[in-house]
Amino acid sequence: MRLRLSIARVLAALTLAAPLPLLAQAGPAGHRALRREILEELVEINTSNTDSTRRTGEAAQAAARRLVAAGFPAADVRVVEVTPGYHSLVARYRGRPGAAAKPILLMAHMDVVDARREDWSFEPFEFREVDGWYYGRGVLDNKAGVATLVANFIRWRQEGWVPVRDLILVATADEETSGDAMRGLVEKHRALVDAEYALNADAGGGELRDGKPVAFLVQTAEKVYATLALEVKSKGGHSSVPVADNAITRLGAGLVRLGRWTFPVRLNETTRTFFQRVAPRQPAAIARDMRRLSATSSRAGDTAAARRLSAASPTYNATLRTTCVATRLAAGHADNALPQSAKATVNCRLMPDHPIDSVEATLRRVLADTGIAITRQEVLPAGPVSPLRPDVMRPVERLVAEMWPGAVIVPEMSTGATDGLFTRSAGIPTYGLSAVFDVIDDVRAHGRDERIGVKAFHDAAEFWYRLVKELGSSR
Repeated sequence: MRLRLSIARVLAALTLAAPLPLLAQAGPAGHRALRREILEELVEINTSNTDSTRRTGEAAQAAARRLVAAGFPAADVRVVEVTPGYHSLVARYRGRPGAAAKPILLMAHMDVVDARREDWSFEPFEFREVDGWYYGRGVLDNKAGVATLVANFIRWRQEGWVPVRDLILVATADEETSGDAMRGLVEKHRALVDAEYALNADAGGGELRDGKPVAFLVQTAEKVYATLALEVKSKGGHSSVPVADNAITRLGAGLVRLGRWTFPVRLNETTRTFFQRVAPRQPAAIARDMRRLSATSSRAGDTAAARRLSAASPTYNATLRTTCVATRLAAGHADNALPQSAKATVNCRLMPDHPIDSVEATLRRVLADTGIAITRQEVLPAGPVSPLRPDVMRPVERLVAEMWPGAVIVPEMSTGATDGLFTRSAGIPTYGLSAVFDVIDDVRAHGRDERIGVKAFHDAAEFWYRLVKELGSSR
């Protein structure tokens, strides 16, 4: 689920960097062809979670067959059904016998958002290559990640490389919906996926402006998803005899108060570094506020600077604080009857260190009406911010400088959610490193005619090949 901060706006005034370099062909021709072949096979398996066949099992088996054919022991390549009908792939690349270092977890997902033929220019589950682009549902989100990991596993094995620690490949089945696959793996099958840290192909990534690399995002945090129901009940009656206690009016008044409320700023290491990194290329006033905000040690930062940044951009505002917003309404049962109930859905995105109990207590104060009942509908587990550990970030920085000179490395906190939420909540630091460079303002994940650049796909796969090989060769 490639829900992330758009650097198109964050770096709106970014000075154009050097042109995207012409890299040597990303790996030997045979491996390049293999990556494409795997991607094509996966895209043409409809793994939409709205499809009644739930074909993630077919995709998982297809990838598993390739790994076993490449020489991986069948015992190390498992298709796991954590929840009925949803099958995830878990494969282990064995390191040196007796290695003390814990494994590295490599993550992607096989499921996709549904796509209807009438909404597309062509059949969405038919892989196409046109004018330097690969097309098809899931080609970007996130079957490119799955194809990259499977192809690299095969490439490393063919080269005879033996890492100093195990590598674990996980391709999950329901990231686009409940996330129960990854959640179930870390809660019920921890031994299969336990790792020192994880690299997630479904987050972060690069952004291009006019064909030039401007930013390389590393996702190290995610906001926490929570949905609450607000409800007011009254005895109702005939609409010709109105009463003061109207459920719709009462709920509406509370929602107005909520709409005017702003949660306090809660900076963390990722967001503080984010503002610090993007400040140098912003307009003077914005840059000044970003520096003031990131320079303070206080979690609240410079309050005046935060206020101006929040007003300047909804993205900045969502990066700085917890947000709660009304998203749905339902009330009444007839045009000529007073409502007996009025209900609103409020969706919150919590900062990683903001407890839901505290958020709910704040909402009760803001609503200021004991007649408005609050019920938790869904609250995903909170995961801590992953530290910017040097043993991960230094190789990333070196490879980005080599492959995409001019791209600014920016740690990000996603305002949406990925499977990384569950690994972080399980105590596994997780780093979103898609490495796929998208064209700013034309990212088609979840949308019509989804695509990925041919060069972008193969360059990202080469980045993963080099990065994991370096990380897997050091303790």
